[in-house]
Amino acid sequence: MSACWSLRGCDEDLQSKCPHASVATERCPAECYYAKCDRPQHRVTSDPALIFDPDVDRDAAIKDVCLSCEFFLAKGPRRERV
Repeated sequence: MSACWSLRGCDEDLQSKCPHASVATERCPAECYYAKCDRPQHRVTSDPALIFDPDVDRDAAIKDVCLSCEFFLAKGPRRERV
């Protein structure tokens, strides 16, 4: 099972036409209808400790909505410390 932050919300047909999906490094913007998250673990947070945590690998998130999601920020991938 893939991590929710690594999946776009649109199907393969839409992805073939989507300007965000055609650029591998571009995130789906929050305004996109298909970028909203309906998973039960999705919770928007305003906790500064989570939002500004330098260890969160924000590059792993394929959607902008993940960047304020408590689940992603707490359970998502971490950057390696050098």
